[in-house]
Amino acid sequence: MVRPISGDLVLRNGRVIDPANGRDGVLDVRVSDGKIVAVDANLPAQPGDRSIDLAGLIVTPGIIDMHAHVAVSHIRSELSLHPLVNTLESGVTTVVDAGTCGWIDFPHFRHEVIDNPRVANRIRVFSYVNIVGSGMGGGGFGGEWEHEAAEMNSVLAANTATAHADVVVGIKTAHYWAKRHFDDAHPAWLAVDRALEAANLCDMPLMIDFFPNLPTQSYPDLILKKMRPGDIHTHVFAQQFPSVEEDGKVFPYMWEARERGVIFDLGHGAGSFWYRHAVPAIRDGFIPDSISTDLHTGNVAGVVIDMQTCMNKILNIGVPLPQVIEMSTVAPARELGRPDLGTLTVGGPADIAIFALDEGSFTFVDCERTTLTGNQRLRCEMTVYNGNVVYNPHGNGLVTWEEDAAEYPVPFHVRAQEF
Repeated sequence: MVRPISGDLVLRNGRVIDPANGRDGVLDVRVSDGKIVAVDANLPAQPGDRSIDLAGLIVTPGIIDMHAHVAVSHIRSELSLHPLVNTLESGVTTVVDAGTCGWIDFPHFRHEVIDNPRVANRIRVFSYVNIVGSGMGGGGFGGEWEHEAAEMNSVLAANTATAHADVVVGIKTAHYWAKRHFDDAHPAWLAVDRALEAANLCDMPLMIDFFPNLPTQSYPDLILKKMRPGDIHTHVFAQQFPSVEEDGKVFPYMWEARERGVIFDLGHGAGSFWYRHAVPAIRDGFIPDSISTDLHTGNVAGVVIDMQTCMNKILNIGVPLPQVIEMSTVAPARELGRPDLGTLTVGGPADIAIFALDEGSFTFVDCERTTLTGNQRLRCEMTVYNGNVVYNPHGNGLVTWEEDAAEYPVPFHVRAQEF
């Protein structure tokens, strides 16, 4: 038992980067009852304040990882991690399961994980509903059932999404590709078309994980003819999507798709982020709309590791820090249709991440097992979810044991028993 904490939390003197509100400067942030109540320079002190001096650190909205696999209740594969694994220590306050579960077992996932107080009191979990009723299998090619038309019921997927619209952010399709040749029973665009039907029925975005199978399926056809404005192509820099032509310029169809409103998400994953695609494309100005991990059991120890590692790769390719923060906060919030998140707006949820920005020489590995070395590294110092400090490895704002002992000679757990 530890000493109870009361009073407003006030984060002082940090560099606040809040792209949604155009803030980038040294400011204070006051938190009360789980909400942001003030953001300004030199906020006046109030009785009972718990002030933490964050001089030299960076304060951002809580980070949103919009593509991960956290449905540990799902029995079809061992893909998922618990939502608290490698999330809080990256400043992540909202994690989105990318369609591990389909319309058959989504309610079980919600009951066991999303609404579980041991999860919900520390991190927010949203999810996509897979068009395949039995959800995802493990590995890059998934399970055999992910290729069967009977599993892809647009109405049931849409109904599930609608019934759970407070936690569902869209429909997902993935893994319909290399297990078999396309034939009458397995049309080339079956999974995409059924998922689009479901997304239209529930009026939600579609996230697509895709592997072209020429000549019947092509990437340009997907992003120019199939996808709608607001739909999300994840794994934009995967091996199967060369981004640039021989002259180093991004393919025109990618610019055209972006102009049409197609969203390009990083979705790093175990095999879906290659420097040979990402670096030339980003240097040509084609920067992903959002950063996400595709975190799962196959990459948690590398090459993904966590959200801040993915952010650091984009930062060291050359994207400015405020834009990296935008790609990890307000951009995914917008793509998920949750504009109350990813911001430090007064009155909004007090989801906050605090980072150090280290300078030195740091090496980052991609899915091809090649390296990129840069001179900056974001490192999470503290995470606040819904007004509560949920990650604080270095004890920011805490007193030393000597100070505590001097003020309270009897330990709190003993004093509490006297009450």
